[in-house]
Amino acid sequence: MLTLANLSILLLLAGTGAWLWHTHGLRERALAAVRQHCAKAGVDLLDDNVALRRFGLHPDARGHRRMARIYDFEFTVTGEQRYNGSIVMFGRHVARIELGAHPFPAPLPPSRQSAEVIQLDQWRREHPSHKQHHY
Repeated sequence: MLTLANLSILLLLAGTGAWLWHTHGLRERALAAVRQHCAKAGVDLLDDNVALRRFGLHPDARGHRRMARIYDFEFTVTGEQRYNGSIVMFGRHVARIELGAHPFPAPLPPSRQSAEVIQLDQWRREHPSHKQHHY
């Protein structure tokens, strides 16, 4: 026979399970957003993980305080150093992603084609229609 106490415990367990399932989905959404942001920024997400740091009130873009989940993650630029980042989520929506201070990778050297040296004499022979100006 199902008593009121047993029914209350069953509803509490079902509610807790639903909340944990919902929370897991939000964490996966935050992880996907961080992966995409790191790819755009040219850094590597480490451990393929975000960790819940805090759950509480946080100001939104309008300055209103809303319930938010703040996750931390680590990334690298060179593979040698770890840097910290964070993502703020308002429910299923990303509010902000921040990467901690880090060095930017060195720019790639110019391609060989743009670094070719052109001999002026040869260019003048190939383009005889251009007038020479002496100043």
